[in-house]
Amino acid sequence: MKIAVLVSVGRHPVSGVARYSRNDAAALTLALSLARQHDAALDVLHAGDPSNPALQEYLALGARSVEVLALSAVPAASGAQADAATPLAARLRGYDLVLTGTRAEGAIDSGMLPYRVANALDLPLVGAAVDVTLKDGCAQVRQFMPKGLRRRVEVQLPALIAVHPMANATPTYAYARLREGTIRPSPVAHDTRSASAGAPELAWTIRPANAKPVRLAAAEKRSGHARMLSATTTESRGGSVVIEGSSVEKAQVILAYLREHQLVDY
Repeated sequence: MKIAVLVSVGRHPVSGVARYSRNDAAALTLALSLARQHDAALDVLHAGDPSNPALQEYLALGARSVEVLALSAVPAASGAQADAATPLAARLRGYDLVLTGTRAEGAIDSGMLPYRVANALDLPLVGAAVDVTLKDGCAQVRQFMPKGLRRRVEVQLPALIAVHPMANATPTYAYARLREGTIRPSPVAHDTRSASAGAPELAWTIRPANAKPVRLAAAEKRSGHARMLSATTTESRGGSVVIEGSSVEKAQVILAYLREHQLVDY
């Protein structure tokens, strides 16, 4: 049996530093367990830049080596970014089971890569997996469902399974394994037929997210009947207009209103 794991480069939510993807790390942990149980060959694949230092963290998580399809050397039509789905699908032919995360952690990641790879390989896809077991040529998958529900499905191998971030897997980090593992760049043959002719160039700008101001609103204390009447009639909602006085007196009026409606606690 041959098992493959697709890994991506994540991003720290605070510092923005490149790191391993926690979702893909869960998929790698599940794949390592399945490979040990069934004595299967395990390959870890990444499509991108082989020099990215974040890939070495997957070695510390248990991967003996990471094969990198060097997309940086692939020319793209009209300056567009190279597509990862096509070379990954070509590399994954012949595998019995492919595991990957649900989506990457970048700002422009759509989560469509597992679906595109499965479509190119004509494989069934099971998403949101939290547990995977192999038995009699089938994969039994427990799926994450909304509101804490779970369900079990069975799929015939070969198949592609996208692992949910809340999977039953706890990655273990060991620095010694990082020193022993290797990153193996693999050249990608460029196919001009797969390039999207005339694709517009994507100009993305990455910047920290700004927190939006929270609008303070007093709690509604009226009955449901009164609120329904106010929706059809025009009525005064109370309050006062302060025109006279200094800026300090006006600020005191605003502060008294906020305290009265418990919008501040000082």
